[in-house]
Formats: sequence, C-alpha cells, structure tokens
Amino acid sequence: MKRSDVKSHCPVNFALETFGDSWSLLIVRDIAFWGKHTFGEFLTSEEGIATNILAARLAHLEQVGILAKRQHATDRRKAVYTLTEKGIDLVPVLLEMSGWSAQYDEQTTAPLAFVAHARADRTTAYERAKEIIRSGQSLFGN
Repeated sequence: MKRSDVKSHCPVNFALETFGDSWSLLIVRDIAFWGKHTFGEFLTSEEGIATNILAARLAHLEQVGILAKRQHATDRRKAVYTLTEKGIDLVPVLLEMSGWSAQYDEQTTAPLAFVAHARADRTTAYERAKEIIRSGQSLFGN
C-alpha cells in the first residue's frame, strides 16, 4: 500500500511518488508509444504485469490525474484509458529515458534513428510527439 502522505516536497520525490513505481511509466508508455488503451491490451505487454497490480496502477494514475477513464464506445464491459494533459507532459520523460537506455543497453529495442532524431532537437521532438498523442494516435503503434 502506498503512503497517502508526501515524504517531502522535493521535485524528484514528488515525481517518484506520483509515477515512480515499477509499472506506472510502462502503462503511460503503452498508451503513448503503442496505442494500448484497455485493461486487456495492457496485459499483453511483454513485462507481464499481474492483474491486481495493473488494476491498482490504473486506479492510482486516474486518481492523480495522469489518466482519464471512459466507457468503451462499442463494448460497455470495457473501459478505455487515455492520457490527460498531465499524462501527455510525461512524454519527454519517456523519450529521455529511452535515449538514456538506448545509450547504455547494448540489447536495446529502441528505434535508434528515432532516439537520435529526438535527441538532436528535443524541443521539436517533444512537441511533435505530444501533438501525435493529443490527436489520438501513438508514436509507434496504431
């Protein structure tokens, strides 16, 4: 169970308490990079999140305003999760993490041309990525 109080108001601590667990950024990644939006789609990610952990992370991300949840248009049994503007503002964090990982992980699966392009002009790459996601698309999927 996560603490309900804040340990400190250090900006790094705030970020870690908001989205710094082992799964939250992977959920944000799945939406932003791969166009996943439903519980079942998140379960197909190769990291293998457990259903109870996924449910808890989705609820937390919705509670802190990173995700919005709505009913599926054609299947009332499903919920659709999208990034809020607060969530979209995490895209540069994901891109920086991807660039760092591509540099240090010899077996990276990151598209290196994309990483190099994003690092060459961060401001333009970040804004373009946010525009793509705001339009309902993802960076690499759908």
